[in-house]
This record gives sequence, structure tokens and C-alpha cells, in this order.
Amino acid sequence: MDKIVGKKRSYLAMKTDSVAANELISSDLKEIGNAVKKLANHAVKLGSLGFGTIFLEWIASFAAIYLLILDRTNWKTNILTSLLIPYIFLSLPSLIFNLLRGEIGKWIALIAVVLRLFFPRRFPDWLELPGALILLIVVAPSFFAGTIRDSWIGILICLVIGCYLLQEHIRASGGFRNSFTKSNGISNTIGIVILLVYPVWALILYIL
Repeated sequence: MDKIVGKKRSYLAMKTDSVAANELISSDLKEIGNAVKKLANHAVKLGSLGFGTIFLEWIASFAAIYLLILDRTNWKTNILTSLLIPYIFLSLPSLIFNLLRGEIGKWIALIAVVLRLFFPRRFPDWLELPGALILLIVVAPSFFAGTIRDSWIGILICLVIGCYLLQEHIRASGGFRNSFTKSNGISNTIGIVILLVYPVWALILYIL
């Protein structure tokens, strides 16, 4: 009789241990599932922020190129628009930057130099700044093309350039109100404001 009771007790103990083990495994699996969900949510958020930064980088680069074209055509002011060249250099998306830094950029730079030296009459004035940009991209040391471009220093330089161009444009327009009301100033103002959006966003993400 004692043996039967002992066997029942051992069976109940084994069953209790088995239930406890199953509960522990289930709890661990739930914790792992919650951790995976949190990790996935963070990854999605970071991916969205990274995509937003890349998108703004493209927009800012095209805005700078747009302002450069305006300066070469009908935006004739005393603003130091040559500062758009280092801005484009620092904000140009890596896909285009690496393409221009390779053989394609070298050929373009070579043709620009040959035209400028031997055929100056065939080299229009509006190509000087774009030619300077290509040369800068091709010959820039890796310290500027890599280290500075990929760090907060490059972003800060873009922010300073954008702020300077905005205040110079407002001064040239005759005030803040005129810069947004004059027909020939609205597009320029919007373009310069876009130049500020990318570095501000990138610096906020860097600080966070």
C-alpha cells in the first residue's frame, strides 16, 4: 500500500514539474515574441527615418541644382551662390556622388578642362560652376569625400550655407515679406528653405 501511495506521489510530483516546466517555456516564448516585436518595430521606425533622410537628401540636392540653374539664368543677385557648390558636394546622394567620382566624372572633368583651356569661346559662362563641381568631386581627397561628407560636420556645413543664403536672399529681396511676395522671389525662397530642411532633419536624427 505504501508503495502505491509513493508511486502516486512521485507521479503527481512529476506531473507538477512538467506543468511548471511547460508554463516556464511558454512564458519564455512569450518574452522572446515580445522582444522580437519590439525589435521589429524599432527596425521599421529606424528604416523609415533613414528613408526620410535619404529622400530629403535627394530633394535638397536637386533644390541646390535648381538654384544654381536660376543663378546662371535669371537670378542675378549679389548672393554668393558659389556656396551651392560645396553644398551639393556634401549633400549629393552617394549613388550619384560615387558615379561622378569614378571614370565618368574623370572624363567629364577632362572634357571641361580641355574646352576651357583651348576652346574658351565654346565654353559658356553658365558651365563654370557645374564644371567646378565635377572637378571638386573628382579630385577631393578621401578626407573630404568620405570623412567629412559622412559625418555631422558635413551636415553642419550644409546648415550654415543654407542659413547664409536665406538671410542674403531676404536682404537682397528687401525684407522677409518681399522674399515671399515678389513673383521672382518665391521660387528662390522655397528652394533655399528646402536647403535647410535636410541638414536640420539629419542633425536631429544624429543627436537623437
